[in-house]
Amino acid sequence: MLITEEKRSALHGKDLITTQDWNREELDQVLAVASELQRNRYDNRWSRSLLNRTFFMFFYNPSVRTRQSFECAATELSGHAQFLEPKAMRLKTANTAGETIEDAARVMSRYACGIGIRILEDQIGYYGAGDELLREYARWSEVPIVSMAHDKYHPCQGLADIMGIQNHMGDPKGKTLLLYWGHGALARSWCSVQEALLLYPRYGMNVVLAHPEGYDLDPAVVAASRQYAKENGASFQISHDPVECFADVDLVYARNWMSPQAYRNGELQKSEEIQKALAHSEWICDAAKLKRGNDPFFIHPMPVDRGHEVTDEIASGPKSLIIDVAECRLHVQKALLALTMGN
Repeated sequence: MLITEEKRSALHGKDLITTQDWNREELDQVLAVASELQRNRYDNRWSRSLLNRTFFMFFYNPSVRTRQSFECAATELSGHAQFLEPKAMRLKTANTAGETIEDAARVMSRYACGIGIRILEDQIGYYGAGDELLREYARWSEVPIVSMAHDKYHPCQGLADIMGIQNHMGDPKGKTLLLYWGHGALARSWCSVQEALLLYPRYGMNVVLAHPEGYDLDPAVVAASRQYAKENGASFQISHDPVECFADVDLVYARNWMSPQAYRNGELQKSEEIQKALAHSEWICDAAKLKRGNDPFFIHPMPVDRGHEVTDEIASGPKSLIIDVAECRLHVQKALLALTMGN
C-alpha cells in the first residue's frame, strides 16, 4: 500500500484507544508501514519521524514487552520514550487531593508528542474504569492518546497479532480462529482477547469463542464481533466444550481471562478468581486437542502461563507464533508513532 502525505496527515493526531475506533483503511496503513519498517528496520524513510520529540509512557501497571517495545520504537524513530508512574506523581484520586486529569493532560500535551497509558485489572475498581480514564485523557489532551493495554482493549497487541498472522498465513480471510479460554494462576483482564474478538473478523476470519460457563466477555464486544463477521462473510460461534471446539481450526489463541464477577465492592477479587479458574484444569491447549484442527498455528500475547493456558510443547513448538508476534509489537508501534505523532 502506498502511504501518501494525504493519508499520513489524516492519521496525524489520532487517538488509538481501540481498533474499533479506526476504519479498515486506517488499520491497513499502519500494517503497511509496519511491514516496511520490518523489512528495513534501521534504514528507512521514517527513521527521523520523532527527531527531538518525546513520547510519554504512563504506566499504572508494570510490563515487559510493552515498555521495551515502545522505548525501542521511539529510539529507532530518533525520539525518546519517557517512563512515568502515577505513584511518583501528584494525581487526584477518589481518596487523595492532586492534579486532575484535565490539568495533567493539558500540561503533558505541551511537553510530549503523544501519551501512552497502561492501566489494567488491579488498578481499577470496576470493569470499564480504565477505558473511562483513557477517554477522559483524550478529551483534554492536545496530542494523541494511545492505549498500551487497558481493561477493555489492547489495540497495539491486536495489530501485532494481525501482522504476525499475515506474515505466516498470508491473507487470513476464510481461516478459522479459536479464541480459547485457558485455566490459569493469573486473573487476567479481557483486553487482549476482546481486541482480537473485534479485529480478527474484520479481516474475514471465522471466529469460535470457547470458554466454560460463567466466563462470558463483554456482551457489547461479542455482539460487535458477531456483526463484523456477518459483514465480512465470516462465521461466529460460541462453544463451552473444551475439546470439540478445536475441530477444523487454523489458528488457536489460548488465553486466561477473569469472570464477569471479578470485581466486588470496588476491588478485584484476585485470589478468588485464580482458585475458581484453576478448578477448570481440562481447559488447556495441548497436542491432543490441536490434532482436531488443521495443523493450526498457535498465538498468545504473552506472558504465557505455561502448563495452564498451554503446554510447553505447543508454546515452544514449530507452529507457535508467540515470539514473532512479540517482535511485531515493535514494528506496529513504530508505524503508529510515526503516522500519528511524526514530523
